Amino acid sequence: MRYYGWKTELVRVVLPLAAAAVFATAFDLGVWPVFIVAAVICTWLLWQLQRLSDWLYRGLGTEPPEAIGMWGQIFDTIYDMQKHASGDRDQLQAIIDYLHSSFASMSDAVVMLDRHGNIEWCNDAAMDLLGLRRDEDVGLQLLNLVRNPNFVAYYEAEKYAMPFEMASPVNSEIQLSLSISFFAEGNRLLFARDVTRTHRLEKMRKDFVANVSHELRTPLTVINGYLETFSEHGGDNPRWDRAIDQMLRQSRRIHPLIQDLMLLSRLESVPQASEHEVMRIRPLMEMVREEALAAAKGNRQIDIECDDAIALKGQATEIRSALSNLAVNAARYTAEDDRIVLRWYQDDSHGVLEVQDSGIGIEPQYIPRLTERFYRVDQSRSLDTGGTGLGLAIVKHVLLRHRAEMKISSQPGHGSTFSCLFPRSLITRVN
Repeated sequence: MRYYGWKTELVRVVLPLAAAAVFATAFDLGVWPVFIVAAVICTWLLWQLQRLSDWLYRGLGTEPPEAIGMWGQIFDTIYDMQKHASGDRDQLQAIIDYLHSSFASMSDAVVMLDRHGNIEWCNDAAMDLLGLRRDEDVGLQLLNLVRNPNFVAYYEAEKYAMPFEMASPVNSEIQLSLSISFFAEGNRLLFARDVTRTHRLEKMRKDFVANVSHELRTPLTVINGYLETFSEHGGDNPRWDRAIDQMLRQSRRIHPLIQDLMLLSRLESVPQASEHEVMRIRPLMEMVREEALAAAKGNRQIDIECDDAIALKGQATEIRSALSNLAVNAARYTAEDDRIVLRWYQDDSHGVLEVQDSGIGIEPQYIPRLTERFYRVDQSRSLDTGGTGLGLAIVKHVLLRHRAEMKISSQPGHGSTFSCLFPRSLITRVN
């Protein structure tokens, strides 16, 4: 296609005007010939614009009008751009249709939301799990259709790192796990998965642990009592004395495990602790320091750094249990004369209860699993250091019940810091 520049079009306009001017001068006709030629040129230009407008109004798929010069070049260029845009649009539509068909076949509910929270599309599973209708609910606010208050708070907080669990609005027997992610410019993609079976298995596990713990406590107490009686009175046969002492040691070893399992079961049975009790932290720290010193093998330097101007609202016995587990762990995994600091202060956004030690530290790959039940970084150390392997799991559940979280930082050979971050709403100033 030949290229026509502005100079060519200028010549097309100037030549007729120049010829009209020469003609008017030669025959002394004034400016009328130039005026008439200019009017014809303007009419021609307006006609070309009208043809362009009519063609664009007719839409895609129609051939462009025939034209010469730059106007023909404009028509052909727009036509080529339309064909390319049509091809790109068809390709994008094919990708969208493919994604829709993929999402539609999923057993998980999928909901696409615009930046204002309006439903743009959802699959059939969204009707079964969330009660949404794919055709009727498009354009409606999701929060007007799924009105669970906890879900509304989760959605509006826009903190989607962890999934949210709730009962299905359609069937309260179905337990859902919802996850939300952002895409494009503020749009959201919601997935809802049926985790009823997992939820029931988890409940069975909790019930089993709770029941077994309660059932074992009474016979273990009886056995332990008789063994202590036999051990105190002794006998004439050293072989029996040695066997009784071994049984007594094992019985005493199981007792803390049963106690921790019962505590975990109780923590899991109530989702949130009472926030009416205001506790001063220094007395808790002093009691915990004595417990940690008693659990340590050898001397430890345990210091307290406490901001006495602030207190914490929550369940004192649970907070003490969490702090005690952290401090005793620090005492067990530090060496003779190592330093441990129990710290309580407030930063810009949290109240921080912290246990810092100068012990052996923890490798980074082990940190994410520390709060798992019975997880130990080094299984060979379990008998030497004692403990049940449930301490950090208890800490985790105590913090969850107080809407708090734990942050762990550690460097092998240079110690560890366990920080419990409480929301500012639980912090109060005292005289």
